[in-house]
Amino acid sequence: MMPADLETDAERLREAMTKALAEDGMLADPGWRAAVERVPRHRFVPGFYLPADERDGQGLTVWEPVTTEVDYGRWLAAAYSDTTLITQFDGDEPDWKQPAVRHGGAPTSSSTLPSLVVRMWADADVQEGHTVLEIGTGTGYSTALACEHLGSTDVTSIEVDPHRLEQAASALYGCGYMPTLAVADGLYGYWPEAKFDRIVAACSFRAVPPALLAQARPGGKILLTLSGWLYGYARVLLTVKSDGTGDGQLLGGTVSFMSARTHAAPAFGNPAHWAAGLPDTGRAARHTPERITAATEEAFHLRFLAQCAVPDTQMTTVGEVVHLVDVVTGSAATLTPRESRWEVREGGPVKLWEQIERVLSAYDEAGRPGPETFTLHVYDGGQHLRHPQMPILPLPQP
Repeated sequence: MMPADLETDAERLREAMTKALAEDGMLADPGWRAAVERVPRHRFVPGFYLPADERDGQGLTVWEPVTTEVDYGRWLAAAYSDTTLITQFDGDEPDWKQPAVRHGGAPTSSSTLPSLVVRMWADADVQEGHTVLEIGTGTGYSTALACEHLGSTDVTSIEVDPHRLEQAASALYGCGYMPTLAVADGLYGYWPEAKFDRIVAACSFRAVPPALLAQARPGGKILLTLSGWLYGYARVLLTVKSDGTGDGQLLGGTVSFMSARTHAAPAFGNPAHWAAGLPDTGRAARHTPERITAATEEAFHLRFLAQCAVPDTQMTTVGEVVHLVDVVTGSAATLTPRESRWEVREGGPVKLWEQIERVLSAYDEAGRPGPETFTLHVYDGGQHLRHPQMPILPLPQP
């Protein structure tokens, strides 16, 4: 049962969150500030998971369910914090009436932190009068913000998970928002409502889906996150031309989104099986794996560039050994620390780490350029990332 003073408590916390976001410079546009002030986020997240302070005995994150029944104060405070709230793992819808603690798992739906939601809408230059397609309805909170600012008539939101969309629709309609909603795969957009002035994706793709360019008006803009099987990420804002091609710059920052389910990485088996087929001896690595795994903004950017060089490669670490596996070509590599160096062993038709090293060397020679200096070109012949001082990097076929 909801406490009698829920709406009063929620309004107080919403005001505090709005003030904090404004002080951090996240709500420069008064229209988006008003939307954050008015949209009741708690109605879109009746249950979610928060990580426990410590991992379990196997090193897995322990995810604790949070609802009004479990802990009212914690639930409402989290709903009005600038935090991403995980609402689903591995595509399995939780039973929030009897929620259970989870150990590990891959998040597949969430309510994105409010500052990022507003940032996405602002970065896409969404203005009143624009028709908008949102890919990834999720809980419906970001959809509600768009409806509050733009009006429901101009907002279309699609979601691949029918149950997720049902829950989001209930919350949206209950709050008086009436956008066009549909169960659809974001890879193909939504033709019935095209064409759009703006397309914004709350999930990531390995490459720009051609259908999205076809569904945007000439001069329209598409904001999406590019990702891949190395979990490298980059955001790009494309402007669509009259001939159906698109150009745009990468944006700065370290934003990541869950992959569109059709673009998720495949299972690759046991790393030891892949390593067993490699040569017994290797060579000294020219670049260490920390270049793309460190918790730095540069490493975040470099992992995406490396991923462009080996788009079908996945990476995992077992003990101290870093494994690279390519399920498409059958190639593999390992990096093993040896006193003052890393030893590389590679096998298969593609020398995976060698390909990554070429990109890292070119990046260093170009003066370590930031994301904003790269442009993405999308046309009939493919999709290519370009920088004036580096080799062209192709994206995988969408």
